[in-house]
Amino acid sequence: MPAELIPSKLHSRDILRTSSVGLFTRKLRAALSALGIMIGIASMVAVLGLSESSKSDLLAQLDRLGTNLLTVQAGTGIGLGNAQLPDEAVAMVERIGPVDEVSSVSDIDANVYRTDYVPSGQSRGITVKSVDVDLLTTMQGTLAAGRFLDEASSTYPTVVLGAVAAERLGILDLDGNPLVWLGDQWFAVIGILDPLDLSADLDRTAMIGQEAAATYFDSENIPSVIYVRTAPEYVDTVMGVLGATTNPENPDQVEVARPTDALEARDAAESAFTSLFLGLGAVALLVGGIGIANVMVISVLERRAEIGLRRALGATKRHITIQFLSEALLLAVIGGIGGVILGSAVTTGYASIRGWGILIPEIALIGGFVAALVIGAVAGLYPAIRAARLSPTEALRTT
Repeated sequence: MPAELIPSKLHSRDILRTSSVGLFTRKLRAALSALGIMIGIASMVAVLGLSESSKSDLLAQLDRLGTNLLTVQAGTGIGLGNAQLPDEAVAMVERIGPVDEVSSVSDIDANVYRTDYVPSGQSRGITVKSVDVDLLTTMQGTLAAGRFLDEASSTYPTVVLGAVAAERLGILDLDGNPLVWLGDQWFAVIGILDPLDLSADLDRTAMIGQEAAATYFDSENIPSVIYVRTAPEYVDTVMGVLGATTNPENPDQVEVARPTDALEARDAAESAFTSLFLGLGAVALLVGGIGIANVMVISVLERRAEIGLRRALGATKRHITIQFLSEALLLAVIGGIGGVILGSAVTTGYASIRGWGILIPEIALIGGFVAALVIGAVAGLYPAIRAARLSPTEALRTT
């Protein structure tokens, strides 16, 4: 009786060896194909990582600043021309129950310079405002140098500079007791603020006390902007009544805003760009998959003799399919691992430069690698099936 034929087997070790040999004999072509996958995966990982890192920075910023700061300022009513807040606006806002802190600033018609030799019109975009002594507390701001105005200093010719105003005047510290020419006399600089995230206008402002404004500029200190810090759970309620409370006769002339809305709008805009870049990363990944498919098809054509010989020695169609599919998957694995590492490195580097916390979501790392495997499997499936369908005799005869 004839001996029973033992079916051929392809062990995992054999699969890895045969697939790697096929790639490493064509190193440049394999590297370029893996590079396409790597770029696609790196783009997606970096975009998701940077998006999450930016969002975490925004949330930390909102936690630090609070979302309960509101601004009230004069708007333009229909047919009423330029509006103006009433003199008693601050006192009226203070009567609202959930309001914790209220501060106001008033416009002063003056320019500020570093010297009393003033070229005409050279104000460097610095405004002058009178402020009350609680402004820094209400804004939750900090000082880069010196001190803020208090009950005593606000009556004298002293000034506190916003971060941008100090930079434009060339005053980076208080060494030597710097003076500025404000209006028609010298004012002593007693403080420099750190940037105020919720009020860029104050960064470009020279701030003097309200009593000093009345004494040296005959200012009536009519508030141009009122900053209101309220209980967090009543923000929407207070926003709804601020207009009518501030100016009962013409509430349409009052504009109420929440500065943190601008930060959240910025995050929404960045999310739109995140979706765009994810789409571009997906396109790059698709191009990488097409590259793998192209390489594998060419490989099948070039290795017809090898395929025919393996089939003649007992390799089944399933063995040939697994071999070429494994080559495509190996390419995808190399590209996926490289892409995850590259994307993580880009996220880490850029987030460090911007001072963000580094946050790379697991979905980006795991999803990126899985996406590479899926692309590799899809790209390698047709070439693998095509290789398996080659007739052994035909493959050997045409070489």
